[in-house]
Amino acid sequence: MGGWYWIGVSVGLGTAAGVLLAGVLTALSGASRWSLLVAAVLAGVAGASIGVAVDSFEPGGWANWIGGIIGAVAGTLGAAQIVAGALRRGGTRGGTAALVTLAAIILGALALVPVVGYLEALALPTLAARLRRRMPDKHAGLRSLARD
Repeated sequence: MGGWYWIGVSVGLGTAAGVLLAGVLTALSGASRWSLLVAAVLAGVAGASIGVAVDSFEPGGWANWIGGIIGAVAGTLGAAQIVAGALRRGGTRGGTAALVTLAAIILGALALVPVVGYLEALALPTLAARLRRRMPDKHAGLRSLARD
């Protein structure tokens, strides 16, 4: 396999790390901006570490590091939106954290499939943006009180 494969593995494993950290920190500490910021920073460090580890035994160079960081941030942004929605709709903190941990393990395993690591980093923020657009307004229920 070429360097592109290992860069994709770095991106995919970084995405899995971002999902894990964002999901667990957001689920257990609440969906606040501070927990998202802490998760993004920790995921960025984890993504860079994954890139360095992959680069130590396979080709790719600095692109592995950058790919791991980009994947980690993308996974953090995607998972935070999904976890916040699950908690808002009545999901328990422990159950949500357990499900997100399982999803991160699956994403990490799928990162070893060629090209899938790149797709993970693209799909999660896209899914989060789509879910955010579909979220109703806070005061949408007040329209039902209006009389014609």
